[in-house]
Amino acid sequence: MNKGVLLPEVIEVRQEFPAPLVADVGKAVAGEMRRRSPGIRPGSRVAIAVGSRGIHRIAGMVAAVVTEVRAAGGIPFIVPAMGSHGGATAEGQRELLAGYGITEGQVGAPVISSMEVIQLGSTPGGLPVFCDRQAAGADGIILINRVKPHTSFHAPIESGLAKMLAIGLGKDTGAQLIHSHGVEGLKNLIPEVARLMLRKLPVVLGLAVIENAYDQTARVEALLPGEILSREPDLLAEARSLMPSLPFDHLDVLVVQEIGKNISGTGMDPAITGRLGIRGQPDLPRPRVGRLAVLDLTPETHGNAHGVGSADIITRRLHEKIDLQKTYTNALTAGFPEKAAIPLTAGSDREAVALAMATCGRPVDAASVRLVLIKNTLQVSKLFISRALAEEALAKEHVRLSGEWRTLGFDPNGTLSHLWT
Repeated sequence: MNKGVLLPEVIEVRQEFPAPLVADVGKAVAGEMRRRSPGIRPGSRVAIAVGSRGIHRIAGMVAAVVTEVRAAGGIPFIVPAMGSHGGATAEGQRELLAGYGITEGQVGAPVISSMEVIQLGSTPGGLPVFCDRQAAGADGIILINRVKPHTSFHAPIESGLAKMLAIGLGKDTGAQLIHSHGVEGLKNLIPEVARLMLRKLPVVLGLAVIENAYDQTARVEALLPGEILSREPDLLAEARSLMPSLPFDHLDVLVVQEIGKNISGTGMDPAITGRLGIRGQPDLPRPRVGRLAVLDLTPETHGNAHGVGSADIITRRLHEKIDLQKTYTNALTAGFPEKAAIPLTAGSDREAVALAMATCGRPVDAASVRLVLIKNTLQVSKLFISRALAEEALAKEHVRLSGEWRTLGFDPNGTLSHLWT
């Protein structure tokens, strides 16, 4: 299909963003824990809640928490706090953590993974609130999570410690109940459920992590339980101010090399692609993308292609890596089955790009197509653009062109090569 389409030449572009940086995350975590003195009693069992997101140097953060808990006389253990991820199985969630280097051998504490929950009570509106049984039975709980904009809604509290409580520690049961109320339910129920959980559970500390535009740690801040809901809106605003973006308002074609749960909760961040991908909800105002092509899944996502439905075209290589059970479980729990819909499948990377050009909504050729290629939505400081975007890119102060114009290189199977090495 479309083998005769002439693809554009591209050039490397570098974007420069403000980038506060925590050089030693282990030291920062230890310093914050000592500063806040969470009051861990000798002999107490402390559950360290860790999610499924690909947080920069998360294993080092967890190891530092384990060390500090032991130094205080506590007995640390890890619990996965990730709702239905990992196919909603205990082993699947253990595997996700292992993929981030979070195993007993690497962080110094056992991983106790279970999907069993207990009910803590109900919200004023009557919604039952559940929590991982292992965490609820501990003497103390420490939460570790990144604070960032959510991929499905905007509110004072989005993704962060409150969401880890309400949805992550709620496991599949709690996550399904909250997500069944749709986007408006997420906005209102996450803080409401988290508030009840903070009253009922022995939470001693939350470690909020903010990342910069280069997917690096910008801040680590320890919050006492009574500060989590009041402090998160300010941390969210800071996280939003540091987020990267594409330097263009309109594209004919956006090509994303890889998506996965380690990159975004929906595989690729709508703030970068412009595609919210939820029926009945408008897409973001920028960027406006005619066709979105996705080429591959990350190994870390273990076949979970949640969010693939936001793409228009994928490759056979990606298609063959999809674990339908994990993907469908995630999408159904989230209440957005359209995010697991399988797009049109091209036989190769080259064919996917050609199809995207041929169907982008206006007649284009190699000289006129407004095309961008990115590795993933976490890494957009380096991208490749077509000639039609060069003048616009050069007009932006934070953008510079690097290297020479080149043809898109494909191996004999049509797989894109040599861009990200």
